[in-house]
Amino acid sequence: MNKTNIFICIILILISFFVTSIFQSTCKNTMTNKITSAADAIKLFPITVSAIKQRQEAIINDTKQKIDAIIALNSSERNFENTIQAFDIALANFGREQSVFNVISNVNPDQLLREAADEAIIALQQFGVDYVSQNVDLYHAIKDYAENKMLVDDPGQEVKYFVSETLKDFKRSGLDLPKEKRDVIAQLKKDIAELSLSFDKNINIDKSSIQVTKEELSGLDQDFINNLTKIGDKYELGTDYPTYFQVMEQCDNASTREKLFHAFVNRANPQNVQLLEQIIEKRDLLAKELGFESYAALDIDSQMVKTDRRAKQFLMDLLVKVNRKEEQEFSDLIKDLPSSVRLVNNAFNPWDRLYAKTYYKKKYFDIDEVKLAEYFPMEHTIQALLDIYQKFFSLEFKEIPMTNIWDKEVKLIEVWRNYDNQKTLYGYLFLDLYPRPNKFTHACQMTVIPVTKKGSTIQPGVAVVLANFPKSTATKPSLLKRSDVKTFFHEFGHALHALLGATELANLSGTQVKMDFVEMPSQMLEEWLFDKEILKIVSHHYQTGQPLSDDLIDRIIEIKNFTTGDTISKQIMYALLSLAYYQPGARKDSTQILHDLQKEIRRHDVFYPHDHMQASFGHLTGYGPKYYSYLWSQVFALDLFDTIRKLGLLNPQIGNEYIQKIIGKGGSEDPNQLLYDFLGREPNQEAFLRDLGLEK
Repeated sequence: MNKTNIFICIILILISFFVTSIFQSTCKNTMTNKITSAADAIKLFPITVSAIKQRQEAIINDTKQKIDAIIALNSSERNFENTIQAFDIALANFGREQSVFNVISNVNPDQLLREAADEAIIALQQFGVDYVSQNVDLYHAIKDYAENKMLVDDPGQEVKYFVSETLKDFKRSGLDLPKEKRDVIAQLKKDIAELSLSFDKNINIDKSSIQVTKEELSGLDQDFINNLTKIGDKYELGTDYPTYFQVMEQCDNASTREKLFHAFVNRANPQNVQLLEQIIEKRDLLAKELGFESYAALDIDSQMVKTDRRAKQFLMDLLVKVNRKEEQEFSDLIKDLPSSVRLVNNAFNPWDRLYAKTYYKKKYFDIDEVKLAEYFPMEHTIQALLDIYQKFFSLEFKEIPMTNIWDKEVKLIEVWRNYDNQKTLYGYLFLDLYPRPNKFTHACQMTVIPVTKKGSTIQPGVAVVLANFPKSTATKPSLLKRSDVKTFFHEFGHALHALLGATELANLSGTQVKMDFVEMPSQMLEEWLFDKEILKIVSHHYQTGQPLSDDLIDRIIEIKNFTTGDTISKQIMYALLSLAYYQPGARKDSTQILHDLQKEIRRHDVFYPHDHMQASFGHLTGYGPKYYSYLWSQVFALDLFDTIRKLGLLNPQIGNEYIQKIIGKGGSEDPNQLLYDFLGREPNQEAFLRDLGLEK
């Protein structure tokens, strides 16, 4: 799985009891008190178990009171402020606390705090089912306003869109059904939420590793080896991303690659395989109770693609083109294989392909990713990225010193926007970028408080970016591979979407868009890294200070789609896997489905019968059947980038237009309309296919 795209940014696992987008969005919202300083942002995160429990009880009581007040109103008393705005605030406050607890669960080194946060998440999930997503009286209150008062109030298009989407979500949650059915649905949602939390927790706490001798680390950089934990006369290789990909790309020893591959694809196995199959079963039962043939049909009903059949057709049409590209790539790679790679029945062992790619790039393009990483020391790279965004988006970033946060290496960035002779605070961004035990293992962005606006007044928000980049060694600073730099561009893109997407209603702010549109802004910003001017700005050799040479940049751009056939083929397989798990049928053998798809799609990889990667495929809870959304939204990302590039990647005028017409709208309009407004036409796949080398 492409490590840039693992666990975006948007962690929706803790709200899996909500079926659709409006309820999913409540994990990212605000409380009634204001965030006006860095101190306010830091104080969001409790530092004792008792504080977590107090916050849990307080938010449940507060939400109950607010919703009871909405329900108690007579029809004649209803208006925008006491019904829709009050509902938005109630969800916002509740979601803020969910997000705070989610951050603690995923990053805090204190086991007692993580456990208290997990308990609080479960309690809020259970309450949320009963008092929000399955509250038929609340549904009738919102429906009453829509039918009897909204036309009179005329609250504006954003509010009308929110009300319309909310009512669709309530109906999709079964609130038009008899009580006995609603009770069954509520219990299923609670069960699913608790199982999903356990599934994700198991991934975070997994400590799978192997032990090897010094000789078995042949080909790996000495600084990398020196940074490994030594147990007796052996070295420990973990399954964290920096370690895993370094070994897969650079280790000459096929046995080491094989052993680490086995550990990697069996993280959180077997416990998560069992949990996943229980989740699949309960989600299928939920869909049937709600009148849908499958959970895939239910969960995709509210998305841009509309149906799971259309999502699958999109993937299968793309696969035909990708297979032709992958066939040519395979033919090129096998003409000259490194000595430790042996084909089996004209196919790669799955632990050999990445090593073979790395070897080929070094030999035929003179591209060595380890050497290239010397041009991307973390501190300079991050600052250069901030400089780029400051110019394009008319922003100003200020690092704020802080104490009393969960880890001393976490940074806090204050985000201002300088536009139209006004300087406005948009929010605070926490950067937690290095691996440590029990931390979230991939990369993602989490919105804690969304940015809202009233007229021209902005209420600042708070977001968190998590990653797991290599740490400094005794002789070198933290050096980022290009894939790491891409990851940071991607997740920071989510953060900018979150902080610049100011809307009147908190539950439409920032990244709270259709799931198959949420990746678009981040994927679009990744493309900056294949522009010569941008690469000159970002690169800076950690010893000489020199940027990448023109010749080296040309070679980087030349190999951009070198193995897109293989990469996209793998993404299609993951997307089809997520769809297959949630097709009709409660009882499924998740491993057999995985293996069948691997045999069908990964035609030049030897089938590995001990692969249980579904156990650590975290998207299967939060994204459910919607993993297709990465490729779906990439089509729009490339179309937009192609348009913006022609006008200037550092052009603040086009940056402002992009904010005004796309990310600044948050989820307040249909994404199809946003794309049309910016492009001046319907989007198409031309730039996407051209970028992947699939246009023919």
